[in-house]
Amino acid sequence: MTWSLAQIWRHPIKGVGAERLDHVGLHIDRPLPMDRAWAVLEEGGEAADGWRSCRNFLRGAKGPSLMAVTARVADEVIHLSHPDLPDLAITPGSQEASRALCAWVKPIYPADRRGPAALVKAPEEGMSDAPFASVSVLNLASLRALSQKLGQDLEPRRFRGNLWLDGLAPWEEFDLVGKRLKIGAAELEIIEPIGRCRATEANPDTGRRDAGTLAALQDGWGHTRFGVYAMVRRAGRVAVGDEVIRT
Repeated sequence: MTWSLAQIWRHPIKGVGAERLDHVGLHIDRPLPMDRAWAVLEEGGEAADGWRSCRNFLRGAKGPSLMAVTARVADEVIHLSHPDLPDLAITPGSQEASRALCAWVKPIYPADRRGPAALVKAPEEGMSDAPFASVSVLNLASLRALSQKLGQDLEPRRFRGNLWLDGLAPWEEFDLVGKRLKIGAAELEIIEPIGRCRATEANPDTGRRDAGTLAALQDGWGHTRFGVYAMVRRAGRVAVGDEVIRT
């Protein structure tokens, strides 16, 4: 069966908002353009430059309501929406934008967690949970298998992935570690599986936890991994519907 690129997603602000794309240009040793390009530092979080662990930032594992944020990037402006909040548009890089975003997310973030302190710019390799310039590759067949295990349909947005593939067998993505994939004009090397957290338990429409994804993965397959991290080895444009070829 032919493999294909079924969906493309990016997340301009780490943990805060997902945006669906039809196509995107990939660059060598870089994440998707504008993916995890910004992050919301927690009060008391490490404020040094460069990549930092996810424990320093607001994220869906700590505040599930964040999972219901959607995003849209237009030029330099990030537009954000949430079912319980008025829409917000910010141009990152100023103190005004940082204050506006922190004030916007505060009502939907748990009061017993360290609150939002500042919007900070990610390094060139992005601010994913991996300490390298990652592009996450996920498998729709694995999502369907997990959905069947739970007895409920799971939206791809729960897993905040970048490139969703169709045509693979369930969990076949793990067999690709160390291999390369040609997608459109780009080529990616699969680096390692992605370990998952409680963010995936939250419904991306409501921001409320409603699925025991981690328990289901452990019970069904003996692990809590879902998807794989990749790195771009050849630049190029990728688009929904592109054939995916294992090289």
